[in-house]
Amino acid sequence: MKQPGLDGRHRDKNPPKAGEIQQKRGDTQNRNLDRPIQQFPSNTRLDTMRERTGKVGVEAVRREAAKRDK
Repeated sequence: MKQPGLDGRHRDKNPPKAGEIQQKRGDTQNRNLDRPIQQFPSNTRLDTMRERTGKVGVEAVRREAAKRDK
């Protein structure tokens, strides 16, 4: 039975990244995320949001952006 990774992504089975969950592509625009991050404009790329927050995962970026918004 195939086990899905987080958010429907799969785990890489080949070394050197065996077991890591693939991350969302950096060129994904905010408007194309399942739940756009309100603190960023809709045309902001995910790699830009990662740079500004210092986080990698989409949920981590969302939490950090919400913290900074307060």
